[in-house]
Amino acid sequence: MATKQKRKLEDLSVDEFLLSGFDSDDDGADDSEEEVPKKSDTKKKTSKKKELKNKSDEKKGKASEHKEQLSRLKNKDPEFYKFLQDNDQTLLNFDDTDSSEDEDEKKYHKLPSKLEEASSGDEDGDDDQKVSKKSNKDDTIKVTDKMVGEWKAALKKEPNQRLFREVTQAFKAAVATTKGEGAGECRYKIADSSVFNALVLFCIKDIHPALQKMLTLKANQDDKKLVLPSSSPRWQKIQIDIKMYLSGVVQLLSCLTESTVISAVLRHANQLIPYYLCLPKQCRHLIKQLLKQWSTGEETSRVLAFLALNKICRHKQDAYLNSILKQMYIAYVKNCKFTSPNVLPMINFMQRSLTEMYALDTPATYQHAFIYIRQLAIHLRNAMTMKKKETYQSVYNWQFVHCLYLWCRVLSTLYPSDVLQPLIYPLCQVILGTIKLVPTANYYPLRMHCCRALTLLSSSTNTFVPVVPFLLEIFQQVDFNKKPSRMSKKPINFAVILKLGKVNLMEKAYKDGLIDQLYDIMLEYFYTQHNSIGFPEIALPTIIQLKAFLKECKVANYSKPVRQLLEKVQENSSYITSRRQKVAFGVADTAAVVEWEKQVHEEGTPLSRYYSQWKKLREKEIQLEISGKERMEDLNLPEIKRRKIQEKKEEDKKEFKDLFDSDSDSEGDSGFKIKGKKSGGGGSDDDDDDEELEDLSDMSEDEGLEDDSGAEDDEEEEDEQASGAPQPLSSDALIKLAEGGEDVVEDLELSDDD
Repeated sequence: MATKQKRKLEDLSVDEFLLSGFDSDDDGADDSEEEVPKKSDTKKKTSKKKELKNKSDEKKGKASEHKEQLSRLKNKDPEFYKFLQDNDQTLLNFDDTDSSEDEDEKKYHKLPSKLEEASSGDEDGDDDQKVSKKSNKDDTIKVTDKMVGEWKAALKKEPNQRLFREVTQAFKAAVATTKGEGAGECRYKIADSSVFNALVLFCIKDIHPALQKMLTLKANQDDKKLVLPSSSPRWQKIQIDIKMYLSGVVQLLSCLTESTVISAVLRHANQLIPYYLCLPKQCRHLIKQLLKQWSTGEETSRVLAFLALNKICRHKQDAYLNSILKQMYIAYVKNCKFTSPNVLPMINFMQRSLTEMYALDTPATYQHAFIYIRQLAIHLRNAMTMKKKETYQSVYNWQFVHCLYLWCRVLSTLYPSDVLQPLIYPLCQVILGTIKLVPTANYYPLRMHCCRALTLLSSSTNTFVPVVPFLLEIFQQVDFNKKPSRMSKKPINFAVILKLGKVNLMEKAYKDGLIDQLYDIMLEYFYTQHNSIGFPEIALPTIIQLKAFLKECKVANYSKPVRQLLEKVQENSSYITSRRQKVAFGVADTAAVVEWEKQVHEEGTPLSRYYSQWKKLREKEIQLEISGKERMEDLNLPEIKRRKIQEKKEEDKKEFKDLFDSDSDSEGDSGFKIKGKKSGGGGSDDDDDDEELEDLSDMSEDEGLEDDSGAEDDEEEEDEQASGAPQPLSSDALIKLAEGGEDVVEDLELSDDD
């Protein structure tokens, strides 16, 4: 059996031999010990052997055909055959067994011809040493504080290109860690936060002086004449390293979140502006980050970013100004979507800084202003023609209002300018159309914003704009005599709202705030015209309508500021009239009129002197409102502490039933209620504690705003006596009343009804 098996194995190929499960070295001595295979197993093995044999024969046949084709090639194309001999001998030395063995190697695992002996690991160690030698070349160097100190000392002594390259490589590795990335192709590795801080601080402080010294550039004291580093003969040698460093600064700026660190990096970037101007790609990346910081950063970061943008535009207007102006305007519009007391200073800063950018080139400003004012006019036209809620909302929003105010500020700041002069009239028309679009009481705050913008434009451009009629219209539409149906604890801040709800229109704070706004805007407008030679004619319609309002208004809190404004306007009008009667020139003499108005402005008028005092007080009030303090804190009112009186409760009620209302039965405490005058000027049936405190604050405010003339006080006293309202209590009387004393009755002045 063994001899027959050996003969059969000799006829098998190598693959068939491996599949057969026998070893060629076996001599058949142990065949008797093996189990005899079953008939089914032997049939399967024989069928597999036949299939493998047929496949190998087919492969051999294909290989032999290919070999014959190569041999024919020698006779047909000897030149090509010679070319193959010279260049590819393996193709000509083709073996029949190669193709079959190669394809079978892919399908089946081939055993090695000789088994390797187990080694002690020396060969593997040699291979590892080879790999480690290669990896050591590519391995990163860990930066330490000592290395940073050495670089710093060397740069201060004698900077060179090799040292600068090492620093830039380390800085690149440090910046890569801010985004959680590896050092990449950098030679250095930053593993410690202290090393990172030391390296970044070292670069921010010492890199710019080292670059100036390497390129032999002198410190430029005049900003108008900027010396570009590309003018240095050493620029080409160090340009690649400078590119790497500038890109690292921009990437670091994009990753930082701490405001103080951002400010330090922005100061460093401001120093490197000449280098960025020599590299357009890096400069575009820097501009992107500067715009981000200008529109969304902290206060210091905004200012530094604006200074850098301004510096870039001043020295490369043709390349960057138009694109920067467009991006700044878009960023401004995006940030104006919502307005609050905290956001309003940022919006004002963006308006002023953007105006400074527009002042760099008035022809370019005209192109931008014409396009954007035309866009505003198109939105307004669509709202006026379509008359839908969506189109109204496209106009009556904060973005539209702030854009109007921006262009008013731009045209006012850049006046006089022959280029921008034609834009004043269309801008005024857009603002006036915005006021007239929905002239309801709900949008009075928006009307106030538009009137302020028109006042700014009119005063700065010497253009007469009829602002006062839109304010006087409010006096006619609002019934200030009507008693408010709701009481509010906080005043309405008209500076951060555009629309009032129905509930707000019923509150007492609405009318109080409306009177304050009308007083402020009208006073500001007349101040802009205080030295005009035609002031009496300008003020005449206002004087007539304010007198009519005072005849109808019965509320002292509303009539008193209006009367005060009326007197100041009349006083200024009479002053201008008296000065005008003494002049010797005619109306047509424009130069003489301008000179006369200039002289009157320098000498001052009654209205200008009053306005300067009022402005100081108003600024203090605004600062208090910003700081979150209420006006009540400035009144120095005594603190009233009510205590419950449990004893003699019923006796006190009987004793004081003729003096006080007995509404306290429905309430939990036994505190007394004073039957007094409310802000509307008459008595109240359901007075509560909040209303009393507001009345006290109103009274004390009125006492603090005493007028110069005593006739007004007499008229107010007659009105109060006619209305039957009692006089306000003194502070001592209030304290005694809170303590439950009985000697307070003498201080009360009762009405006739009691």
